[in-house]
Parts: sequence; structure tokens; C-alpha cells
Amino acid sequence: MQQLLNEISQSQHERLVFIDFCLEFFGQVNRAELIDQFSTASASSTRDFTLYKKIAANNLTLVHQTKCYYRTANFKPVFKHPSEQALAKLCAGYGSSIMAKESANYCFDAIRLIHPRSDILAQLMRAISARQAISCDYVSLSSGAGERQLVPHALVNNGHRWHVRAFDRKSAQFRDFVCRRFLKISLIDEPISTVEEQGCDQQWQSILPLQIIPHPNIAHSAAIELDYAMLDGMLELPVRAAIVGYLTQQWRIDCSKEYRLDHNQYHLALKNRELLEQIDQLNLIPGARCEQ
Repeated sequence: MQQLLNEISQSQHERLVFIDFCLEFFGQVNRAELIDQFSTASASSTRDFTLYKKIAANNLTLVHQTKCYYRTANFKPVFKHPSEQALAKLCAGYGSSIMAKESANYCFDAIRLIHPRSDILAQLMRAISARQAISCDYVSLSSGAGERQLVPHALVNNGHRWHVRAFDRKSAQFRDFVCRRFLKISLIDEPISTVEEQGCDQQWQSILPLQIIPHPNIAHSAAIELDYAMLDGMLELPVRAAIVGYLTQQWRIDCSKEYRLDHNQYHLALKNRELLEQIDQLNLIPGARCEQ
């Protein structure tokens, strides 16, 4: 099977993934749907199904009355479909044309209200890719509108909105800037210094092994252990020091001493809270400063 897959083109590989995905998640697929998804000719779709049957003959059966292939009880996926990617595809309407339209009624992603402007996003990515500084008009929550020179090196989604991680020439520090707050950006066509590069961002380069446990005050902690696929009552998660604040906020992790936050709101707790000594920005971390 692997030899056959190695010999096919990337485009045919994508069509075989589509067939496999539809059989796995919708239980059915037909030639018309393959043609509709990839704008291929009828003869090409026939070859795709023939090849798929050659690779996994026991995965599907054709019902001539409906001209549709159906998933068999012996089905074993040919390709991996990670749950996160599968859910994203289902929410976007990927898959069987009929079933995908129906899936929009029962597969919903989180509502995201804050999106970066496309032109701003493009300029930030060009600067990151070219390792260039930018001159920008930025509206800060603390100081309002002003001009800045930044050297961006990464985009970060904190679960609510997008930030760009950048060296701020004004403060001579690496900081996070909300993408929606940029009013204007232009690239600075000159080399950046070594201290402005991503490799010198210590909080970004530092990977901390967070040990996350169910909040000690929860009566039935097994439910939380199942939620987060914990092993022996704990989940160890490697996280960049620069984004620990975002993760602990999004996951609602009690990082206070003796876990004093309300367990009805914070289902998780940080076991090895001594790692917080390595975090620059503690104000984002729930309970990190609750010492009394």
C-alpha cells in the first residue's frame, strides 16, 4: 500500500484523502462529490476510486441503485485524520457535498469576534519572513496612539485574538502587540541587529514543562482527567514562557498559592508553580499574585 501511495501525485493523494475522510466521517461518498470538490473529469474520478479500492478493497462497497460507495463494517482508515483537523474541516463544510451541508447544522467552531485585518496580517508576515523591522502606528491600551518601530518574529493566537511577538525598539524589550490595534504598517528596508532577532527573545526560547492537575477542591476529579487526557492525574505540557499567561487564562488554571481561586470557575491547577519564577509577565496568570 505504501509503495502505491509513494508513486501517486500530490493532487491524487489529496483526492484519496477526501474519499477516505468521507467514508470515515459520513459513511458514504460518490464520484459526483469527488468531481465537485476537485473539479476533475469523470474518468479521473473513476481512476481515483479504482486506486482506492486497490489500496483498501474492504473499506467500501458500491450500491448501484444510488451510485454511491458506502463504508463497510471492516473499514480501517488509510490516512490519519487528527480530530482537530477533522473538526476544522467539518465546520468548514469539507466532505460529502450533501452531508457537509447538513454538518453545518451540528458541527460548530468557537465564535471568534476579533480577526486581524488582512492587509495588516500580510504586512506582519512579510516582515517576519524577511526578518525586517516595521514602522507602525499602534494604539496602546496604556498610552493611546503612537508611532513605534518593531521587529516582529511570530504570530500568536491566545484563544481570543491574535498577537504579534516583536522586539520593541522604544522599550528595548520583546513584547506582544494586538494585531487589531495596528493602524498603519510600513517595512523598514535595513538590517536588524542581532539582539532584535527571535533567538534573543529569552521568554520565547524558554520552554517550561507545566504540570497541570484537576483543581484539588473538585470532588470528582476523574471527569477533569478525562477532559484533558491526563495520565496518573496529571498533564505535563511544554509551553513557551512567553505564552504561559495566555494558556493559563484560556484554560482557567488556578496558579495561586494553596489554590485559592473558585474551583467552580477554575477546574485546573498548576502543580509545579515554582516555574512562575521564570515568567516575566505574571499579571496575566490567574492567581499568580494571590499570596495573602
